[in-house]
Amino acid sequence: MVQHICVTLVPLFNYLSEDEQIKINRLAQHKKFKKNEIVFRPGDENLDIVALGSMKVFQLSTNGDEQLLRVIEPGGYEGENQLFGIKNESLFGKTLETTEICRLSKQAFDQVMLSNPQIALKLFELSAQKMIQVEKQAHILSMERVEQRLANYLLDLSKVANDYRFSLPMKMIDIARYIGTTPETLSRKFRFLEDNRLIKRSGRRIIILNGDGLIDL
Repeated sequence: MVQHICVTLVPLFNYLSEDEQIKINRLAQHKKFKKNEIVFRPGDENLDIVALGSMKVFQLSTNGDEQLLRVIEPGGYEGENQLFGIKNESLFGKTLETTEICRLSKQAFDQVMLSNPQIALKLFELSAQKMIQVEKQAHILSMERVEQRLANYLLDLSKVANDYRFSLPMKMIDIARYIGTTPETLSRKFRFLEDNRLIKRSGRRIIILNGDGLIDL
């Protein structure tokens, strides 16, 4: 089971037969990264699947600061565009904790596609879902007030978890980058939401106490 955990986790492959999944697994490289290690950088041409742990995807601003785009958790992946010949000119992947990655090279992925052409359609479908997430972040960043951005971010996490109780997937500095503010301002806005009894926070654990109140900010 451990030998093909990557492909069983990934929606791109988990509908295939067990034999097909095992074949794909044999084509993959299995790598373990320590916290804060770079997994990929501009110019790389691999599909990197997170089996265990988590990885952030970011680009650098003109002044060299990280601009967080998304966090990839088990079952998620990055690099599908490069498999279709689109160059990665700006994206980096860095681990947020000890992380296990299954890596398919472009050549290996081409082999998979030859025997399973339906994967291309599945990949387009999943890429469209990823674009929706990019649009959500753009919507958050378009909001003038930081408390509005934070409230919408928390509401999105709640929807994903299907619960008003959930854990923050990132450190404060990364959440700040994601919603376009500083860690100091983010801390103040968290306190603002707590003081107004909109949320309750303990470390990374969040409980939304008043969802309508967050929407109305």
